[in-house]
Amino acid sequence: MSKVYIFFADGLEEIEGLTVVDMMRRAGIDIDIVSINDKIKVTGSHNISIDADILLKDIQPSQVDMFVLPGGLPGTTHLAENEVLGKILKEAAAAGKYVAAICAAPSVLGKYGILAGKHATCYPGFEDKLTEAYCSTDNVVVDGNVITSRGMGTAIEFSACLVSLLKKDNQAGEDLMKSIMFK
Repeated sequence: MSKVYIFFADGLEEIEGLTVVDMMRRAGIDIDIVSINDKIKVTGSHNISIDADILLKDIQPSQVDMFVLPGGLPGTTHLAENEVLGKILKEAAAAGKYVAAICAAPSVLGKYGILAGKHATCYPGFEDKLTEAYCSTDNVVVDGNVITSRGMGTAIEFSACLVSLLKKDNQAGEDLMKSIMFK
């Protein structure tokens, strides 16, 4: 069974984070919400409080297949400033593990050199932070082990893509979208 960590920081875009969690759990994928704060409770950019499953200091990255970053501000800024998280993401990407980000969060991957030579997408206006990437306006972009998406409106497609990659079955994401009446 696949294991996923999604990293929440105060100021995250709640829909981008929780959509990934919801869709993964519907698909039977083990996903933990990781607080990068020193507390379990995380407050999103729209003042919605969410209890994480685990703190960053307690995770075991070697046991995980995919690492996901939701966007939102100032959540993305907090993710980018966390050097421990940056090191985890760089090591995961170098090991060929999936690294995914949506909205403004692909800028975090850019900061840590994970997008160099890769095709990627992001929320409009953040393209200059996708360091050395080939920028796209597609809703979801997969380039090897790096997956990026544009924003809240693409969160379901992004999540379905992640499910398909982890299940190694393109139809898995499509079936999941049909089950929730998407499209």
